[in-house]
Amino acid sequence: MPMLAADTLLPHLEQYIRVSEALQAALLNRVRVASYGKGQLLHDARHVCTRSDFIQRGLVRLYYLRDGEKITEYFSAEGEWVNSPNSFIKRLPDIYYLEALEPTHTLSLQVQDLGYLFDTFPEMERYARLSMGSVFGHLMDRITSLRFTSAKEKYAHFCDTHHDILPRLPLGMVASYLGITQETLSRVRAGR
Repeated sequence: MPMLAADTLLPHLEQYIRVSEALQAALLNRVRVASYGKGQLLHDARHVCTRSDFIQRGLVRLYYLRDGEKITEYFSAEGEWVNSPNSFIKRLPDIYYLEALEPTHTLSLQVQDLGYLFDTFPEMERYARLSMGSVFGHLMDRITSLRFTSAKEKYAHFCDTHHDILPRLPLGMVASYLGITQETLSRVRAGR
């Protein structure tokens, strides 16, 4: 396994499951190192998403285009997996792009390799179930925030849940993620 995988991916997995030597070896044979420059796409919506990337270092956003404007859907940073979920699962192109917001280094698994790991190692299915629980919780919080809170409350929630990456994000992308204008975000920040 690439040296950094032992330092980043294995400890991440071990938060949820016991990683056997056999599983480590299977990962070694399948994981690939990838690097992306700032502004480079990890995934283009015109294609089927065929891999999932574990971010070792860097910052990625998932966005879609509406009337030529990039609408930010979510951010992912170190220690998180990123892909275009609908495309990855359904094996069809969808609306989402993945863009590196800074130089980003990942460990990449192809969909068929991930399928092999799930089929061969029951602990990987356990990992997926447990880790997806936290993702699901985050998405439910986001839906609630978008539907039922003021711009000030949205920003406060974002600051609480994304305080570790907030200094690394352009404010226009934060405003897009929150579903408010950059001017509204500026007013909220001035009053905070």
